[in-house]
Amino acid sequence: MSDFVGFDASATLLPTENAESRQMKIGLFYGSTTCYTEIVAEKIQVLLSTDPSLPDGSSVTLHNIKDQPLTLMADYDLLILGISTWDFGELQEDWEAHWDDIAEVDLSGKIVAIYGMGDQLGYAEWFQDAVGMLHQAIAPQDCIRIGFWPVEGYDFIASKAVTEDGEWFYGLALDEENQYDLTDQRLNQWLTQLMNELIAL
Repeated sequence: MSDFVGFDASATLLPTENAESRQMKIGLFYGSTTCYTEIVAEKIQVLLSTDPSLPDGSSVTLHNIKDQPLTLMADYDLLILGISTWDFGELQEDWEAHWDDIAEVDLSGKIVAIYGMGDQLGYAEWFQDAVGMLHQAIAPQDCIRIGFWPVEGYDFIASKAVTEDGEWFYGLALDEENQYDLTDQRLNQWLTQLMNELIAL
């Protein structure tokens, strides 16, 4: 079962020399139908590649799962997975096409973060459902989950992406339909959070 490093983990855990100095191979796997998830992936690559808190020699590589297999996840220390929710809580088409492959990928010891795209007003009862489905798909594996995101600031009815206590999404929740003006701010805050959680490990 996956472990979860909380939003304020950096305040409770001390950094270790290995976490600060070891090169990180970061693989960013995404599926994108209307380009929004891909655009966010590209922003993440740029922001992380220039982040001074990442050790020298670290790399951030993009993988569009439409063209590249999920088995490539085995090559990375940190995985960032991008997914969008479609219609009434449906998976993005590229993730759906490779859904059975997730169980075949060995995520033991991997650090995994998820971000998702959704429409909290148009599909308020299914907001970010795909993030929750992806979280559940990898939860049985022995991986470390980071990047949970608070639900404050959103207006929705229900979501499979929310933790049992109702306080967190299983990953960063972005809404380009209704809160596009908050995307860059949320993304920057989330990436800072990821770096703090990595150091805390």
